[in-house]
Amino acid sequence: MLSVKGVHTFYGAIEALKGVDVEVAEGEIVTLIGANGAGKSTLLMTICGVTKARRGTVSFTGKDITGKRTDEIVRHGIACAPEGRRIFPRMTVRENLQMGALTSDPARYDHNLEVAYTLFPRLKERENQRGGTLSGGEQQMLAIGRALMSEPRLLLLDEPSLGLAPLVVKQIFEAIRQINAERRMTVLLVEQNAHHALRLANRGYVLVTGQITLTGTGKELLENPEVKAAYLEGGHA
Repeated sequence: MLSVKGVHTFYGAIEALKGVDVEVAEGEIVTLIGANGAGKSTLLMTICGVTKARRGTVSFTGKDITGKRTDEIVRHGIACAPEGRRIFPRMTVRENLQMGALTSDPARYDHNLEVAYTLFPRLKERENQRGGTLSGGEQQMLAIGRALMSEPRLLLLDEPSLGLAPLVVKQIFEAIRQINAERRMTVLLVEQNAHHALRLANRGYVLVTGQITLTGTGKELLENPEVKAAYLEGGHA
């Protein structure tokens, strides 16, 4: 479904991605793990068209989307819940969800809203509350719900557990599992919480200073000594 081949992305003279290759098949959950500054968020932003690849290609369902505008990429069927949630704090929960529906069929709005409220009942309870007054966990639910309003085929999630309490992290990862299993949605997940991410994922990639250094099934990476030392036993990559 998604094919990233030889992608080099720069911030000025700094090369953040150095020839990255990533494949995501339809129906998979694929996770990308790595330390802060490894280039994980840059890869998602490159896929979304927010940051442009200087070299290499990004293809989605066989179509080259390298260099396309972000709104065009969303219409192709990719949505992202970005790092830091980035909800609209002055808008209500419902208004935030409406913003996510701008590129989808208006006739599907009520159905998509019900999907978001079923997945995250707390959003229904808070639908008239301003986004900025929600807890961190509720804001993350809102960010994911907003992304789902565009009915994507591929959902990109950037650090969905960041800064959340363990119980809320468990709820978020269960929601991701449901999105994949019940909605048959493909997911590319960027996470520092390698244990949760690899347990959930079909496959994973390890990104170190802009380069893929390891790949394998979630189980294989969980058992890999290098991954254990760097990400699962309190070590630092």
